Amino acid sequence: MSGSSLSGQVVVVTGAARGVGALLARKLAARGARLALVGLEPDELKNVTASLGPDAACWTADVTDREALARVAAEVVERFGRIDAVVANAGVATGGPFLDSDPDAFDRVIQVNLLGSIATARAFLPALITSHGYLLQIASLAAITPAPLMAAYCASKSGVEAFAHSLRAEVGHLGVTVGVGYLSWTDTDMVRGADQDEALREMRAKLPWPANRTYPLEPAVERIAAGIIRRSPHVYGQWWLRGMQPVRGLLPSLTGGAMGRREMRRAQPALARSAGVRRGLVGSGGAADEAARSSVHHTP
Repeated sequence: MSGSSLSGQVVVVTGAARGVGALLARKLAARGARLALVGLEPDELKNVTASLGPDAACWTADVTDREALARVAAEVVERFGRIDAVVANAGVATGGPFLDSDPDAFDRVIQVNLLGSIATARAFLPALITSHGYLLQIASLAAITPAPLMAAYCASKSGVEAFAHSLRAEVGHLGVTVGVGYLSWTDTDMVRGADQDEALREMRAKLPWPANRTYPLEPAVERIAAGIIRRSPHVYGQWWLRGMQPVRGLLPSLTGGAMGRREMRRAQPALARSAGVRRGLVGSGGAADEAARSSVHHTP
């Protein structure tokens, strides 16, 4: 993959039914890629796939289901003949105090974001080794700095970042490039869902600039698409995230120290108003994840 084109390249995108995944699929298709989309929402996936033209197909699968992903990987190779790049983008989130979180929702964030990404790599790496391809793991600002009220998401994104860095060292000699993509608060269903939590919304607004604002989706995804073309080891959806890397070692002492304690004290009134409220997965994607798992559990 070089230049500005992905002509003929086969790219798999997980979490492709909405948000980052859906727009990224469209941008990659515009650059000539053939797309294999994976997600949990069949109707939304079909709509996105239909918008990409004849060189696209979709598969409904839960990224935490290793057997399902193995079948998808085999079917993608059968359908397209090869796989040149995989974007591990599927993710969910929950917010709020750890002790108030729904335990199942908290665990599900870890399962989808971390174990789902690992399952994605396990399923598709053999094809990427064959093609000397590229795996892009979507992480987050949450991997660079921990934050209160976001324990599950920060833990999962820190985990996938470390996993991707470890994997890069393992498979580089086999011709596979592994990249990590970083996004700050970007205008997606997930972020809009998180903003419905009063305490989280107010605490986020008090973050230092430029981490305290929501960024438009299109420019961020454009940067991710460009990073895929370059097979970049690090891709930044917002320009300033690159500058966070040299100082990231200092950030836990800030967020977990006096600043964090001060903001948590300020958040107590909002937290008290929502005391006892079940804090599940946020946004439309989170609702779709819960609905899909519920339908599986209740199928006779």
